[in-house]
Order: sequence, then structure tokens, then C-alpha cells
Amino acid sequence: MPRRKLSKKPRSSLTPKQLRILTFIRDYDRAYGYVPTMQEVADEFHVSKVTVFEHIGALQRKGYLKRDRHKARSLQLSADIDFPDERATRLPLVGTIAAGQPIEAIEDREALDIEEMFVSPHGNFVLRVRGDSMMEDHICDGDFVIVEKRETARNGETVVALLEDGEATLKRFYRTSRGVRLQPANPAYKPIVTKNVTVQGVVIGVLRQY
Repeated sequence: MPRRKLSKKPRSSLTPKQLRILTFIRDYDRAYGYVPTMQEVADEFHVSKVTVFEHIGALQRKGYLKRDRHKARSLQLSADIDFPDERATRLPLVGTIAAGQPIEAIEDREALDIEEMFVSPHGNFVLRVRGDSMMEDHICDGDFVIVEKRETARNGETVVALLEDGEATLKRFYRTSRGVRLQPANPAYKPIVTKNVTVQGVVIGVLRQY
């Protein structure tokens, strides 16, 4: 029988304080090789041990950790907690840098989460770009476009359009008296003017590897 893959516990059931407590326990264990005591958790968050016991009890009931009442350092985290700072889409944001005059690069304790940048109620998908028809919009061959699933678009938006012959193309969308104009961003290509086009999505981001 194939082994069933365990899914991550949803963070939506955690309060912000509970998530901070779980993260503190994890980080403490990694730094010292053992988990903190209840008093050390209380000291970290400047609360009473009674308050910590309440939070730990709630986390136990939700299945995020286990605890042996007879040991001081017995907190055991669940193996399937979805810590936000452990997602592959989360990258450290270490400061700012100017493209013109130099400025000081300062390390900020922040993170850029690619997954959260492109949240959409409609859902998203990613396509790899082939060709250079959108190069003046800085969408180049080999880039990845993040596309929001939509069937409608506003003038000027870059869309994934399905043509009547079944071919898909990436172009800027414009409604005209003649139908729809799909405008490339490269003078070497001619616009596509058609009355039968299906919008499959609107580009909301571009990713590039160097």
C-alpha cells in the first residue's frame, strides 16, 4: 500500500501569538539542542506562566505539539507544522539598492514571500514565455509570467489570449470598433485584430532567472 503524504497543518487555526510561541520553541531547540521550559517561554514573551500554560494547552488540543507534564523540557512540536518562514517561496528581504545613485544597503529583518505577493481570489498559474514579441514590456524569452485566471480584461492589460485557430498568445489587450486588438510590444510584430478571442488570464507578475 503506498504511503500517504502528510499534509501541513493549516496556519489559519493559529492565533498570531500561538504561531510566535511555536516558532520560538523551534528556534530555541535549533540553537541549544533542547526545547525551552515553560518559564523560559514566559520570560521570552513577558507573560505569566499561567498564560503560557493556557497557550500550550490550546496548541496541544489543536495537535501542534505534545507535552509530558512530568518533565521540564518536554515540548515536542508536530512534524507537519507549516511555518511561514520555511516555505520555499519565502526569500529574505535584506534591504534596498538604487539603480541610479548608490545608497546604503541596510539589512532589514523582513522577508519577501512570492506566494503571498501574487494572491488572487480567482487563482493563478504560471507560463514560460517563448519568443520576443513582448520584449519592450520587459517580458523576454525564457521569462515566467504569473497569470491571474480571468475571462475579462481591461484595455492595456497583458493577457493570455486563445485565438480562433486554437493558438494561444501573450499580448496587450484592447477593445476596438473592429473587435479586439492584441498588441505586441515589439515593432517587428504586427498587431492581431480579431473578433473571436478568449481571454484565459491577465499577467500580474514576471519572474526571470539569470
